[in-house]
Amino acid sequence: MKNQPDFLQLDTTAAEPLYRQIYTRFRNAIAEGLLLPEARIPSARALALELGLARGTVEAAYSLLVAEGYVETRGQAGTVVTPALARHASTATTPAPARAPRARAHPTTSAASAMPTPLNRPFQMGLPALDAFPRKVWARLAARAIRATQADDMAYPAFAGQAPLRAAIATYLQLSRGIDCAPSQVFITSGYRNTLELVTRALLQPGDGVWVEDPGFPPTSELLKQAGMKLAPVAVDADGLVVSHGVATAPRARAAIVTPAHQSPLCVALSLPRRLALLDWARQAGAWIVEDDYDGEYRYASRPLPALQSLDRDGRVLYAGTFSKVLFPAVRLAYLVVPPAQVARFEQISQTFAAAGPALMQTIVSDFMNEGHFARHIQRMRRLYAERRRIAAEGLGAVLGKHLRIDPQPGGMHLVLRMKGRHTDRALAERMRQDGMAALALSERCVLPHAASALLLAFTNIDTPQRARELGRRILRLM
Repeated sequence: MKNQPDFLQLDTTAAEPLYRQIYTRFRNAIAEGLLLPEARIPSARALALELGLARGTVEAAYSLLVAEGYVETRGQAGTVVTPALARHASTATTPAPARAPRARAHPTTSAASAMPTPLNRPFQMGLPALDAFPRKVWARLAARAIRATQADDMAYPAFAGQAPLRAAIATYLQLSRGIDCAPSQVFITSGYRNTLELVTRALLQPGDGVWVEDPGFPPTSELLKQAGMKLAPVAVDADGLVVSHGVATAPRARAAIVTPAHQSPLCVALSLPRRLALLDWARQAGAWIVEDDYDGEYRYASRPLPALQSLDRDGRVLYAGTFSKVLFPAVRLAYLVVPPAQVARFEQISQTFAAAGPALMQTIVSDFMNEGHFARHIQRMRRLYAERRRIAAEGLGAVLGKHLRIDPQPGGMHLVLRMKGRHTDRALAERMRQDGMAALALSERCVLPHAASALLLAFTNIDTPQRARELGRRILRLM
C-alpha cells in the first residue's frame, strides 16, 4: 500500500467501525490543511483496493463526507474537497483542547395551545411511533430492575445522574455522533427544558443576548425570556441558521441555541460552511453554543451527520440530547454534554438545581442501552420512519398536491407542507385542530417579518397509504 496517504492509517482492532475511521481521517486532514480545497481525493474503488477493504466500506465513509459538506462529487472529474471551505482555512488548524480521559466500558404558544390537546391526535408533533416500541423488552428490564432494588438504591440519587447511564451515553455518542467525551462530562436532566435551565444558570446572566433560530422552537424562547435573557431572532434558510445575520444584528450575544442536524421546524441541516462560521463567531465572541440534537438519529437521505460538537476546537459547544424522541416522552430523561473545562461549574450548579430524574428509570434506560436494545431500536425506527414518511408524503400529496407542496427533507419526524395560492396556515391549522387533528402553523413560530405559510405535520404514526389519503381528504374538506 505504498500509495496510501499517511493520514489513512487504520486500526483494525479498534471498536470504531472502519468506515468511520476513514471518515475521521479525511475530516481531520481537511481541517488541518493536509487536504486543501478543490484537492482531488481517491475514488472509492481505488482506495478500497489500496486499503484492502470492501468498496462499500469506503463508499459509506465518502457518503458521510459528502452529506456533511467536506467533499463534493463532480461526475467524471471525481471527488474533491469542497471549495467553499477555503475561507475557513485560517481557523481549521486551531489545535483541539485537551480532553478528559474516556472511560471504557416541542407545542406552540398560539391560542390553540391554551386548551388541552390529546396526544394521540393525527399529526401530533414530537410523538414517536409508540406502536413500534419494544414494550415486552422494556417491561422485562423494568421488572428486573425493581427486583434488584436494594436499600441504598432508594436513597437520594446522584445529582448529575447515575454513573452507568452517563457511561452508556458517552459510549453511544462516541460511536454514533462522533463526540469524544468522558462520562463526567455527561449530565442527566429531566428533559430539554431542565437542560436549558441548567445552561442558563451555569453560564449566563439576566440581560445576556442569546441567538434563537427564526422560525424556531417556541419553548426555547419562552424559557429564555423567563430567565431574563435578551432574545436575538436569527433567520434560517435552506442552509440552516444564517450566521451572518446573527453577527450583523447581535454580534455580542453570549450564546446561540441551534438545531444543526434537523432545524426545528424546517428540518434543514446546517451546512458545513455555516457550522464553521458559527464556531468562528463563538470563538471570537467568547460565546456558547447549545446544540439541541433532538432527533439527529433520524436521517433518511444518508447516514446521520456527526454532531456540531465534534467540530469544536475551543470548548464552546454544549451538546443537548433527549430520550423523548427515540424512546417515548414519558421517560422524562435527557442529557447534556459540557466541555471538560466546565465540568466543575456544572457539578456545582447541578447540586443545587438539577433534577436528574428517578434512579429506577435511569437504571432501566442504561440497561436498555448496554444490552444493545437501544441501537437496534434506533435502526428499526430509522427504517420505519423512512417508510412512513414516504407513505405520508405520497398519500397527502396525491390528495392535496394542487394546494400544498411538501418540502424535500433529509430527515426528521414531520413534514413541512407549503401553502399555495391564498391559503393561510394559521386559519387552516385552527380548522384542523377543531376537526380533531394536531396541526401547527409555521408562521406561528416566526418573529421576523415575511413568514411563510406552511403546515407542520408529524408522519410517525401514519402507518398505511389509506390512512394518509383519508387524512388528506379531511384536510381538503377544511380548505
